[in-house]
Amino acid sequence: MEFDKFRTMHFPRDVFVGHGVIENVGGVVSRNLRSGSVAVITGNTTYSMAGRTVAELIESSGFDVHVHITGEANTENLNMAEEFCREVGAGMVIGVGGGTKIDLAKKAAYELDLPFVSVPTSPSHDGIASPRASIKRSGCNLSEEAAMPVAIIADTSIMVKAPYRYLAAGAADVISNETAILDWKLANRLHGEDFSTSAAALSQYAARELIEKAHLIMPGVEESVWLVMKQILASGTAMAIASSSRPASGSEHLIAHSLEMLGAGNSIHGEQCAIGSVVSMYLHGGRWEELAETYRKIRLSIRAKDYNISDITMIKALSTAHRIRPERYTILGERDLSYSAAERALEITGII
Repeated sequence: MEFDKFRTMHFPRDVFVGHGVIENVGGVVSRNLRSGSVAVITGNTTYSMAGRTVAELIESSGFDVHVHITGEANTENLNMAEEFCREVGAGMVIGVGGGTKIDLAKKAAYELDLPFVSVPTSPSHDGIASPRASIKRSGCNLSEEAAMPVAIIADTSIMVKAPYRYLAAGAADVISNETAILDWKLANRLHGEDFSTSAAALSQYAARELIEKAHLIMPGVEESVWLVMKQILASGTAMAIASSSRPASGSEHLIAHSLEMLGAGNSIHGEQCAIGSVVSMYLHGGRWEELAETYRKIRLSIRAKDYNISDITMIKALSTAHRIRPERYTILGERDLSYSAAERALEITGII
């Protein structure tokens, strides 16, 4: 039989992580700019944190730079970002932000076939180092194919200034890889879905490293940011190896997206994934208590009411989460969970 299987993988050429590494942005532009100007996509707050510095460093290196201030990652703002890049003749896109701004930048770069550079201002989720973007379309955030960063510049001296909540959420997003891998293995066994042992091993390593060192993740400590960022990068690399978000996105992410549709209160993505991973681990028959205890150590609540999420909303989100991506098989199955089964699972795990 002729072997014709193939896979395409894209990895960053440059990765800078640590204190003061933002100074490397000029060199990154020099090595990766094809032609034209540099488009920096950021937000009001993140412009003050790092966007202005990035623009000044690029300009002082002799390159033409234009800054676009934007909002949430939705279809309208994506279209505006793409139009901005066209108008300024961008030959490179740099995203400066904690999550949504980087998602917009990497998706715009993907659509325009331009090099993309990720400059995170907080380690809020693993999307800052992956070829996936979460864009809100018709009221629902879905993971879409996007540009893999040609470079990542993660300055821990900048990210440590962000609210600790974002660090805990970023850690939780990686820790939730535990259930994503279980779901991927299940889909492989029951539906013959392609499975990458190497991608799964790297993803699980990233999660276990943070579980075992959760006591080292603390507010205002730059080394804590370093610890979480390393595993965010490992998680992003696992997705690049798999050419899929599978190593880091399973039932826990479906629950997170379901919550976003139904009403996530004041929770953010990593917190939603933490909640999802605990109840998903319970459904898998795994050690959900270990996950709950890990989140407690990093000061992240898994109680729905702490985020102003009602019990009814939480139960419905779990019951119907499988509908978000019906092609992605997980422990949630292919039919809605009954109200009583969802309620019981959420009560046992302490989520409601």
